[in-house]
Amino acid sequence: MVIVTESKALTKPLRDLIHQATGRCDDLPSEEKKSEKELDQDERGTWSSQWDFAFTCVAYAVGLGNVWRFPYLCFKNGGGAFLIPYFFSMLICGIPMFFLEVSVGQYLGVGGMSVVGQLAPIFKGVGYSAIMMVFLENVYYIIVITWTLFYLFNTFMDLPSLPWSDCSKGNGTWATVSCWAPESGIPYAESVAAMHNISEADTETAVEQFWKNEVLHASGGIEEIGEIQWDLFLCLIVAWALVYVFIWKGLHNSGKLLWVCAVFPYIILSILCVKALTLEGASEGLKFLFTPEWERLYEAEVWIDGGTQIFFSYGVGIGSLLALGSYNKFNHNCHRDAIFVCCVNSFTSIFSACVIFSILGYMAHQKGVEVGEVVQSGPALAFLVYPEVVLAIAPSPFWAFLFFIMLLNLGLDTQFSSVESLMTGLVDNWPEQLRPHRKKFTLGMTVFMCLLGLPMITRGGIYVFQLMDFYAASGLSLLWCVFFQTIAICWVFGAKKFYLCIEEMIGYRVSWYWYICWVFLAPAFMVFIFVFYFVRYSPSPWVTITTLPG
Repeated sequence: MVIVTESKALTKPLRDLIHQATGRCDDLPSEEKKSEKELDQDERGTWSSQWDFAFTCVAYAVGLGNVWRFPYLCFKNGGGAFLIPYFFSMLICGIPMFFLEVSVGQYLGVGGMSVVGQLAPIFKGVGYSAIMMVFLENVYYIIVITWTLFYLFNTFMDLPSLPWSDCSKGNGTWATVSCWAPESGIPYAESVAAMHNISEADTETAVEQFWKNEVLHASGGIEEIGEIQWDLFLCLIVAWALVYVFIWKGLHNSGKLLWVCAVFPYIILSILCVKALTLEGASEGLKFLFTPEWERLYEAEVWIDGGTQIFFSYGVGIGSLLALGSYNKFNHNCHRDAIFVCCVNSFTSIFSACVIFSILGYMAHQKGVEVGEVVQSGPALAFLVYPEVVLAIAPSPFWAFLFFIMLLNLGLDTQFSSVESLMTGLVDNWPEQLRPHRKKFTLGMTVFMCLLGLPMITRGGIYVFQLMDFYAASGLSLLWCVFFQTIAICWVFGAKKFYLCIEEMIGYRVSWYWYICWVFLAPAFMVFIFVFYFVRYSPSPWVTITTLPG
């Protein structure tokens, strides 16, 4: 077998690869490797303290994936049924793969596409696929931040109330005849909707119509792209400007600021949670969240969404953790940090889901419908639910401002780390050409990705966004990338070998649980999801969609 790399061709019989996979870490010249890594760290930079890495990982992993994406996937897949594959995947895939990626990045001192190629040259393409996915994620993920900025700016447009507080504020613009806000004090029988013979169950709140008709100006389908929404275009530029200003010197130089970014969302979520739990009907929402619909477990989409949400939420498989880990000092205790960050991440997902579903229970009680029917499932769920609860907390504009600042904080945290992962992967792959011009290269890439996001801020942009969310950096594409990365590191390079490498770094031997998950359980679970998906295949609803998704 001839393994071709960019610098040389290595002729290695298959038996040598098997020996490599089962060999010991101390086969490598560790002292020489440590010395080389220290020299490279001086050039690349490292975290200024051991806690910078942990808080940056929290800021990266705890983001819109927890507060925005997790609740809407949970709602879409029947509440409690979604939690079963989610927690199963967390235990045998999520935490072990998070630990593996951070360890690999720390051990090699490089990030992105070059990592897998160094450990297993024949699988270098896995690095390229990961860098492509993080590139696509950066393009579409920032659209959620764009929507957040739009709401944040509009918070000040109708003081002392909010623009979405009542249907009358949208007369002649975004409010239609089906708009009725129960909290406005106008009985349904006296509402405009009743006058037009629209049933109470078919009405939409001011929050829903503000989202559809003012934020999105949504068209009838993906075939009607329409014109660019210029207010969203300005928000998109502001979002990318914030990202560039933050990372132009490299994320490792901004550790202390990320401490604040990691803690602030919990303060706001806790306040919203207290209020949400006191709303009438909140218990019905929580019941929907934690009560499984067992028949949903026969649907492939539940397992795909539940299994891969862990990867999406933890940031596994797209190179970001490799990049963040590469800035650690060689002997940093990444084992402790990995467990801590993953537990915080999953706790945040459940915590934010409790807030969301409490409010959904309240909305269902107000409209007199079941929780599963109160709104359409989709990426807009957070923008339909959270603005609803701030209307119930006085003064509404103040709490709306704090909430959207929190959402902006969460989104930017993840976007910072994802763009840093992309830049680190590209710069580390071509260090001589790109490292001296990192700032200019980063600026060029941010402008390029900003331009690629323009189709998603058109009138048909929500449909393009949904296709990107389903296919680009989640679902089967992410699952398949993580699978081959696992095979490359654990089967070709050798899980036992790297298990001993971790001991060399952190100074003690970790549990064999990690080894069993890396070699057997995680790959088997990923293959199971992949096969189950094709056995129970159904096309994505967004390919032929004719109505607005949420």
